[in-house]
Amino acid sequence: AGKECPVILRLPTMNQRPSFDDGVQLCLTRDARYPKEAYPLIRDALDHAQKLVSARDKRRGVGHLDGPEILEGFRDLALTQFGPLARIVLETWGLHATIDVGHIVFNLIEADVFSKSDRDQLADFDNVFDFTEAFDAPYRPLPTAAAVSERDPVR
Repeated sequence: AGKECPVILRLPTMNQRPSFDDGVQLCLTRDARYPKEAYPLIRDALDHAQKLVSARDKRRGVGHLDGPEILEGFRDLALTQFGPLARIVLETWGLHATIDVGHIVFNLIEADVFSKSDRDQLADFDNVFDFTEAFDAPYRPLPTAAAVSERDPVR
């Protein structure tokens, strides 16, 4: 009574990628730094980044994205979904810097959920932007004209 069933991971057959959920389970067994809740955000950020890049460059179409492009989609999506609480939500999931996003992307690559080119490296995600600036600055009040003139009086 009360026996727990072991988690069974379905291994992909030849030329078949694992499902996203199976890939995440594999990632969690290999790297416990990030909770399972962080992984769908990264997948959605990749999709969002592809839409942003396609809209900006119609000729390019949907294709391979580099680290900074994925991070652009990540930042935009996190701000849209979580607003002024974005940084706090991300930090509860262990995401404190852009390199953390890269670790999850590369975990998903190693689990064969995402793919990469020969040029892609984890270093592509290192220090691309500061989380505090990216997620807090858009919600800081703008200085009023009076506050600006008090700091910089015209002589």
